[in-house]
Amino acid sequence: MAAALGALTLILNRRLALLRAAAAEPRTGDWGARLKRLLVIGFGQSRQPRYLVAGLVHIVLFAGFMLLSLRSMSLIAEPFWPGISNIGEPYTFIRHMAAALVLVGCAIAAWRRVVVRPARYHDRHATVSHTKEAVAILSLISFLMIADAAFDFGGSEGVRKVAFWAHNSALLFFLCLLPYGKHFHVITALPNVFFSSLKLSGVVKPPSYSESDFDALETVGVSKLEDFTWKQLLDVYSCVDCGRCSDHCPAYASKSPLSPRMLNIKTRDAAFEHYPIKGEITPPEKRADLVGEVITPDELWSCTTCGACQEACPVTIEYLDRIVDMRRFLVDDGNLPATLQKPMAALEKRGNPYGKMARKRGDTGVRVLKEGDACDTLFFTDSCAAFDPRVQETAIAFGEILAQAGVDAGTLGKDEVDSGHEARRFGEEGLFLTLREQNLEAMDKREFTQIVTTDPHALNALKNDYELEQPVLHHSQYLAKLLSEGKLPLQPLGDNRRYTFHDPCYLGRHNNEYAAPRDVLNAIPGIETVEMERSRNRSFCCGAGSLNLFHETECERRMGELRLDMVAESGADVVVTACPFCLSNLEDAAKTTGRENEIEIIDLAELVQRSLGKTKQPEKE
Repeated sequence: MAAALGALTLILNRRLALLRAAAAEPRTGDWGARLKRLLVIGFGQSRQPRYLVAGLVHIVLFAGFMLLSLRSMSLIAEPFWPGISNIGEPYTFIRHMAAALVLVGCAIAAWRRVVVRPARYHDRHATVSHTKEAVAILSLISFLMIADAAFDFGGSEGVRKVAFWAHNSALLFFLCLLPYGKHFHVITALPNVFFSSLKLSGVVKPPSYSESDFDALETVGVSKLEDFTWKQLLDVYSCVDCGRCSDHCPAYASKSPLSPRMLNIKTRDAAFEHYPIKGEITPPEKRADLVGEVITPDELWSCTTCGACQEACPVTIEYLDRIVDMRRFLVDDGNLPATLQKPMAALEKRGNPYGKMARKRGDTGVRVLKEGDACDTLFFTDSCAAFDPRVQETAIAFGEILAQAGVDAGTLGKDEVDSGHEARRFGEEGLFLTLREQNLEAMDKREFTQIVTTDPHALNALKNDYELEQPVLHHSQYLAKLLSEGKLPLQPLGDNRRYTFHDPCYLGRHNNEYAAPRDVLNAIPGIETVEMERSRNRSFCCGAGSLNLFHETECERRMGELRLDMVAESGADVVVTACPFCLSNLEDAAKTTGRENEIEIIDLAELVQRSLGKTKQPEKE
């Protein structure tokens, strides 16, 4: 036993060598919040029931295994403390019931892996199946349950001794086996949950935790395994290979090159290969390029940063920071998709991805603040609302609402540049910092108490990336506030159409706002609303995020088109959203699918304007 435990220590030490060589990342503090997350998500398995059968099976296996681990430890200690394995009759009864449930769970899990074969277990991008490994582990767990029962019910002392040694030997073999394959997550998953980020998922990690001056960095982004932080690698080691991330990923659903699951698996396989438990560590110069060969640029550029993968993960793996870090390397290396070179150059030259001069900005109807002017609410339009003719209608509608409500509002006018949100998430950190500095300089020359924007991407940047003193609100939140103050006398729309709300990723998942837009929508008298199956934290991305409004990724069918299929399934006639990216992309999807006369796409501000009687209500055909 001592030899086995010593071997386990050595194995773990070698397996964790890469984490010790990785970049630093602070994940301390807020111990109470971390402990709560561990209890709820880790031990409580709160994310598992989202897939009912598989979730219940996993909960049974996990709970049974945790309960029986007490028994395993007591059996190991039995030679040194005779009788400790006999904890008591109540525990014995519960333990045997748990063992029976675990055996049933193992059988169901093996049946699903081998016979049922759910699609999410079999990624179309995978080159290796882990089914045999999974069945082997399930068989070993079953053996542990049977050996434990034999120890209790074997009758003769000889049978008990055989069961004792069989159980303990199998357990130690099981523990030593785990670090060699994907089931290493049995050891790392709980620590990964404990050290998961407590920040909103819209927050992007800085390029470096050890150097705050971006210009002082010798390299930017991640190009090799050691460039990842220890937590990013712990994420990879903790992947349970359940496929839920890819199952929820809109890019994967559109049959693009991206599979979040395979990002984990390919990185983990590379880590295991180059940092083996036995043998020498492979020098970087003898490895395949992590970014370029192991993980291709097309995979990274396909991501919309919607965060669906993170929301679905049962062990809180953080995908987006890794993707952004690898994009940072590609940008630093000059490896940008051709379609993005023009909008990136335009952002640098003109301060917007459209490449238009500042004097071409659309007029929102809200007064432009000169240097030294003051107002209560600063309306930050961002590029889409400033330069896209269709999205300008949203900004104008919101401006009229502000005027009707008597809000003292103002804009930065020509002094405003793009928030830089998409530039940062596409890996262009230097450009983001430049744009942020320009906007902060313009803001410093005006006085205001709060900021409102119609763009969730701008909301996320201003709220999470700018470190402003003033609160930042999305226009759905601001409209809800005006309604609560009785400043918006909404009237019935006078139609019999059904409305559904499409949750923008950077309003919902990344900033946890689901109630405000629905409160506004439901405040319209007589309105009939329906929810799509994938809504709120399970919302399906329109496909425009992360500059994909300008970059058409390789796919079989566009994400926006898939989203409109979901709209049609809900029976809705009107899609209400609260994001200019979603508005533009869904309207394009309606045209490409021939649904422009069947499904109307409208921003929440435009609908409120319509309910205030400012615009004519279209009739349902």
